[in-house]
Amino acid sequence: MDEKAFENLVVEAVEGLPDEFKKKLENIDIVIEDGKPGRLLGLYQGVPLSQRTHYYGNVLPDKITIFRNNIESACRTDDEIKEAVRRTVIHEIAHYFGLSDDHMKDSGTY
Repeated sequence: MDEKAFENLVVEAVEGLPDEFKKKLENIDIVIEDGKPGRLLGLYQGVPLSQRTHYYGNVLPDKITIFRNNIESACRTDDEIKEAVRRTVIHEIAHYFGLSDDHMKDSGTY
């Protein structure tokens, strides 16, 4: 899949979020990188909303990185890539809102 098509999948995944979540996305960058060795599909770096206090401010944006090569390596078809991108974006945004991997597993989210 070419870079632009992959980027469009990420944009589509973010735009597909419910409005109540999209409205709360602030001071966050979503970037696409080629990837790192291993199976990591995405990474959230920052201070989750649930942990921010009134002292939070004047900080660099939180960052969600989507690892293109890792996703493409884990998938066989464009449809699988699209679904993996959607799930990865949602998963990393859940971290932004303060949900842990354990919580997502226990709740059946992922």
